[in-house]
Amino acid sequence: MGPTAALDLRVDRSSPVPLYFQLSQQLESAIEHGGLTPGSLLGNEIELAARLGLSRPTVRQAIQALVDKGLLVRRRGVGTQVVHSQVKRPLELSSLYDDLEAAGQRPGTRVLVNTVVPAPAEVAAALGVPEGADVHRVERLRLAHGEPMAYLINHLPTGLLDLDTGQLETTGLYRLMRSAGITLHSARQAIGARGATATEAERLTEPEGAPLLTMRRTTYDDTGRAVELGDHTYRPSRYSFEFQLLVRS
Repeated sequence: MGPTAALDLRVDRSSPVPLYFQLSQQLESAIEHGGLTPGSLLGNEIELAARLGLSRPTVRQAIQALVDKGLLVRRRGVGTQVVHSQVKRPLELSSLYDDLEAAGQRPGTRVLVNTVVPAPAEVAAALGVPEGADVHRVERLRLAHGEPMAYLINHLPTGLLDLDTGQLETTGLYRLMRSAGITLHSARQAIGARGATATEAERLTEPEGAPLLTMRRTTYDDTGRAVELGDHTYRPSRYSFEFQLLVRS
């Protein structure tokens, strides 16, 4: 008997929404809200079909939809297992580390690069420093439940704070900045999508050319000084951005 036995799953046969989609949405919601936790086995398709009065192909289609989204995985000899919930990230000035922690995702970090480099033109323009001036370059892999979900490249002006690799692996960049007395105030942010480069694909364990979400953010402190430029790529199966849009009266 899997953890689905404890869930209140129902289908509405009078609804125009396909039965498999109703079921997959309820299972996805249970994964997102912790009713089905990472690592738990979904249980038997036959038992689920019988309980809901659905055909096995309908249940299989619902489960396959979540396998395709990366929320479930079929393991030979084990069964269908919950992998992780997708992090829906609100568009506000918060760090991925804090967002993951708030979502109960057990964030982990692997620092790949922590060095000082001459600022390329684009980085120099964003940070308001001369081209070729020294800037910090930090490359990190952010993990959730031990799986890579984002590849983060950040450039910061020198002299702002001590970027200790050990600390970067145990906490978020914004927390380090705040503890160094930097007051984060605002940011300019662009979100996009493109195919993974060879390096990104290797880092994120995706095929080269796989679709990735991208975010570029320049963050400013309360004096208007640019304190960070972030170029981040995310696996879309693990991650999405959530917008709240307001109508101007």
